[in-house]
Amino acid sequence: MGYKDMVKFIAKNNISLIVDLTHPYAEEVTENAKKVAAEKDIRYIRYIRRKVGPKTKAIYLKNYEEAYDYISKLQGTIFFTTGSKNIGDFENIRGENRFIYRVLPALESIEICRKYDIKLRDIVAVLGPFTKDFNKAMFKEYQVDYVVMKDSGDEGGTLEKIKACEELGIIPIVVGREMEEGYDNLDAIEEIIRRHKDEKFL
Repeated sequence: MGYKDMVKFIAKNNISLIVDLTHPYAEEVTENAKKVAAEKDIRYIRYIRRKVGPKTKAIYLKNYEEAYDYISKLQGTIFFTTGSKNIGDFENIRGENRFIYRVLPALESIEICRKYDIKLRDIVAVLGPFTKDFNKAMFKEYQVDYVVMKDSGDEGGTLEKIKACEELGIIPIVVGREMEEGYDNLDAIEEIIRRHKDEKFL
């Protein structure tokens, strides 16, 4: 939802509390929600998925800039589960390697792949979530050496991908995300919502 649509929705529905449950990498939506909340003096709460972090055997990189530098030095077949947004940047560092992109089966994703001349055999358009066994079968089929993923927490299937990699002897590479302020406990957020509703009707 864009900023203008968000403003209209909030006004139409008399919203008095914004709870942001979006994907940790949906930065534009989060920024729009924060902006609207500040401008309309509405309370904003952010749910933060717990990070996978360096506690696993994965190679953990701080951000995309660090990932580009690291991946540019690798050799082999690399399977990306990071979506379509950064395909252009990854293609700039591909060299002679084979890069395979798992993207959403949406027109926008396919058009981005076409824009950067990604071969059909290197496009996997499929909708998740995926189990460990599904990931394992896919990684094995494409004979990959590395799998690049976002740190989307347990909800985003990051651990399932890492486990699949570990069982196949593939190196998992996790692209980290910036620190955020918010709550990583949904029960706490539900309690805040209940209290807000009670206060509203006092």
